[in-house]
Amino acid sequence: MREVFVEPLTAEAFAPFGDILEAKGAADVMINQGRCGRFHNQAQLSFVDGAAGISLFQSETCALPFALELVERHPLGSQAFIPMSFDPFLVIVAEDHEGVPGCPRIFETQAGQGINLLRGVWHGVLTPLYAPGLFAVIDRIGEGNNLEEYWFEHPYQVTRRSR
Repeated sequence: MREVFVEPLTAEAFAPFGDILEAKGAADVMINQGRCGRFHNQAQLSFVDGAAGISLFQSETCALPFALELVERHPLGSQAFIPMSFDPFLVIVAEDHEGVPGCPRIFETQAGQGINLLRGVWHGVLTPLYAPGLFAVIDRIGEGNNLEEYWFEHPYQVTRRSR
């Protein structure tokens, strides 16, 4: 089994795949009588037809190491994941190589971070490390086939680097 390692989620490393959603640094503007900081327009939402919808996903947790067998992508819309707890989770992405995913990259969020996957980015299924595994998901709601799956012929083993 091929091995891939978990790496920290940084804006630079994740930029080809999407956006990090977080309240970091100073707010863009203060609202609500100066009591609330607005971190404005954090994600590049993109939809072909349809409309943006908000759903709740509750996923089983995952423990390292595990076998990564499948990635998927959504050609008709971006997809944002916002954890409804303050726990980190894994984000699995891969570059596209002429319609086939390349070697996956595994990012671990920090507490308080969410992510937005750009339209058409290969990614793993939701991978929370801690219960309850509950997420608000903003994605495209509409007609048409917005799901492509790719099963790896040889799974990858996702693990942490030895220190």
